[in-house]
Amino acid sequence: MAGRTLLVTGGSRGIGAAVAKLAAERGYAVAIAARNPEPGRRHAYCADVSRPEEVEKLFAAVARDLGPVAALVNGAGIAGPRSPLAELDPAAMREVVDVDLLGTAYCCRAAARQMARSAGGAGGAIVNVSSDAARTGGDRLSLYAAAKAGVNVLTVALARELAREGIRVNAVSPGIVATDQHSHGVSDETLRSIALGRPGVPAEVAEAILWLLSDEASYVTGAVLPVHGGR
Repeated sequence: MAGRTLLVTGGSRGIGAAVAKLAAERGYAVAIAARNPEPGRRHAYCADVSRPEEVEKLFAAVARDLGPVAALVNGAGIAGPRSPLAELDPAAMREVVDVDLLGTAYCCRAAARQMARSAGGAGGAIVNVSSDAARTGGDRLSLYAAAKAGVNVLTVALARELAREGIRVNAVSPGIVATDQHSHGVSDETLRSIALGRPGVPAEVAEAILWLLSDEASYVTGAVLPVHGGR
């Protein structure tokens, strides 16, 4: 896939930024999308993935500037408030689902329209960034966990749906990773639950994502790859 256009949503920080950096080093033409991208950064686009009309404009702009999207990493996401479900505001609940699940679906839809062989595309690869919270339930992050579980199911469903179009769809499921989301630190109890005894770093997740995008993973689709240090 090197040399072809890669779009990374949520590409301004954390795992998304690590993916964008590594992909550029490996020869991809990289575009990033974020709600608040760095001013002046080349091929950085402002987009809210929870709004389907903004997603359509984003993909059109990337295709115009860099060529049709051949690889997509759906990294945009929010955890929402860390709170018991009974105390969550419905608007906050809706935002998590809109960004994490529907936003991923909107981007997959737009990517499929550019990649599908039946529409004149050349195929491609999609990697959705899920979370180990989909398995563990998270810590007072029930809506986030549920949305990411939805991302996992969406990944499997789309892998089957899009295979004949030459599109592979996979996901990575990171555990505790040293990003802004875990800026408060990791408790000793949590560290003890990780077999490798430490949090991951964004670059380690990026390596897994780049492998799933690559031709080396040409027979891998519908996988949800855990990257959680053995938690």
